[in-house]
Amino acid sequence: MNSAISVTTLNTQIKSLLETTFINVYVEGEISNLTYHNSGHIYFSIKDENSTISCVMFKGNAKYLKFRLEVGQKIVINGTITVYTPRGNYQLLCNKIEPSGQGALALAYEQLKAKLQAKGYFETSIKKALPKYPKKIALVTSPTGAAIEDMKKVATHRWPLVELVLVPTLVQGEESKYDIVTSIKYAQTLDVDLIVVGRGGGSIEDLWAFNEEIVATAIFECDKPVISAVGHEIDFLISDFVADIRAATPSNAMEIALPDINEHRIYLDTLSSDFKTRLKNQLSSKQTLLDNMKNLFEQNSIKAKFTFIDEQIKLLKTNFDNYLKSLINTKQSGIDLLKSSFLSNHPDKKDLKGYAQVTIDNKITKLDELKPEDIIALQSPKTIVSCKVISVKKQ
Repeated sequence: MNSAISVTTLNTQIKSLLETTFINVYVEGEISNLTYHNSGHIYFSIKDENSTISCVMFKGNAKYLKFRLEVGQKIVINGTITVYTPRGNYQLLCNKIEPSGQGALALAYEQLKAKLQAKGYFETSIKKALPKYPKKIALVTSPTGAAIEDMKKVATHRWPLVELVLVPTLVQGEESKYDIVTSIKYAQTLDVDLIVVGRGGGSIEDLWAFNEEIVATAIFECDKPVISAVGHEIDFLISDFVADIRAATPSNAMEIALPDINEHRIYLDTLSSDFKTRLKNQLSSKQTLLDNMKNLFEQNSIKAKFTFIDEQIKLLKTNFDNYLKSLINTKQSGIDLLKSSFLSNHPDKKDLKGYAQVTIDNKITKLDELKPEDIIALQSPKTIVSCKVISVKKQ
């Protein structure tokens, strides 16, 4: 059994599939649910007999509309399918809107696009990767247009180390398609890292050279990575689909092709700071280790050992002296106790006037233990008197 995936994963996969598959579609339908928002965005739906799809045209594209949209109007939309992942909703993001009724150029564009797509010109798997740090870039464009100045300005700001080689090219007019092809082939001989083919904005007729099959073929067969940078953000040309990378504008081509030197400066500063911090931490760690080893060495040195032994000897001597004094005091106390007992029981002490020792059968007896008729002996150191107890009166 296949493992389950999360809803977010599913919506993300759907988003990726739809947005990479339906990246430049043309859809015809009738407008409904139209709203001109205060932000400048336009929200509406288009429908036919059986289906409806939500649409949005953001302010940046809406300002190029030559007419006002109305409910019930039939239009042709050029746009991209987008998906809002949190809700799983998809809509048509409109780049261009024209009244219904396809013109000759639009039809030719769609026919050529379908033909080249069938031939594999748009396959992402054959796209060449751009070099990370290009040293030399060929610019196939007009030497007099604004595009070349924009690209030079951005390149100088982003990565001044790059060398730009201008290949002067005719980019407008009937003969321009042949000049573009010639320039692309020539640029391949200049030992460059990549080629930028493009021009500034204009009408569909002005840009049409980049929708020609021979130009698409020259880009497709180029052995260098190619960036197509034609027109404005809303312009999609056949060259955009064939090239390895599409740039929204010529300036954007430089932003895509070149790294940002300021980001690298920040990165190098960060590396330097990290290096200094790590070096400081390493030195501090080694110093701590060295101090610990020094302390350990000092604790285990010959001097420390002799000092310890000397202290132990002094301690033993003190303990021995204290023990000996205690022992002598204990013995002296015992002797004193014995002496006191001896003196108190000395026979000479017994010969006191009015005192005699009472015994029965030579055993000392207390007076309160005597009974009438007991035969006792009253004994002093010099005299023994035998007596018979007549009576015992206890008080």
